[in-house]
Amino acid sequence: MRIRPTLSWEPSGDLPAATTDPTAVVDAVRAGGVVVLSGAGLSTESGIPDYRGEHGSLRRHTPMTYQEFVADESARQRYWARSQLGWRAMTRAHPNAGHRAVTALTRAGLVVGVITQNVDGLQQAAGAQHVIELHGSLSRVVCLDCGREDTRAALDRRLREANPGFERVAERHRAARVNPDGDVELPEEAVREFRVVPCTACGTGMLKPDVVFFGENVPPERVARCRHLVDTADTLLVLGSSLTVMSGLRFVRQAADAGIPVLIVNQGPTRGDRWATARIELPLGETLSQVVQRVARS
Repeated sequence: MRIRPTLSWEPSGDLPAATTDPTAVVDAVRAGGVVVLSGAGLSTESGIPDYRGEHGSLRRHTPMTYQEFVADESARQRYWARSQLGWRAMTRAHPNAGHRAVTALTRAGLVVGVITQNVDGLQQAAGAQHVIELHGSLSRVVCLDCGREDTRAALDRRLREANPGFERVAERHRAARVNPDGDVELPEEAVREFRVVPCTACGTGMLKPDVVFFGENVPPERVARCRHLVDTADTLLVLGSSLTVMSGLRFVRQAADAGIPVLIVNQGPTRGDRWATARIELPLGETLSQVVQRVARS
């Protein structure tokens, strides 16, 4: 059974008020044992929009669902054409102050684990190790028929060879805004002739980015690793996630049920606010940098 995609969530009026005082985060980090659960909001300062913020991609873009991808050849063609530009934009993005702050806290031993809902690899690029990629990574592709994994860079080379004229399309749309799921908006005429290539191992298999699409389940062994990590936490710190989808929200509920404090730093309300000990509404990069400085001074 697949999770039904949840693209939106409307806050009710009984949610706790937010604060602009990050002291609760400073105190929790200083004590150690923090597990971070990060979302798209952590990467917005790197130029990658989130889904549901003020300028979120859902305001102009409906993300690909697993069901559409596997059932519709034209949907796969559209995805890979758009992703051919979007993935390149992703590779040009750099970690921001928020990513660097999380890495600094992991190296100090205060953050003991990171679960990221992002597929951009920026937390790892900032130097963090042992990051659990809840929704996978755009840097890999997988064959849905034989299971063979390959790098997105290798697929990029094959797609360039199969679509030599697409470079002109890329030039015309190089300023197109990338979406969190790694594609960009392109007119239909730009993708109509795009050629999709099969798996090199089995010769005919359908290739899919190694990410969890909307409507697709997170692999159960990955969920189990995350649950174990949350069980060991002294605090669960949510960074830049609206927690609209259950794949991330379940860990907030798990922590709250176990009596583990949940702190949320996000600009705007979240679906997890009712379980939060505190929600801080501040920009992530500046706030996390201040947290690192205040903890270091103490």
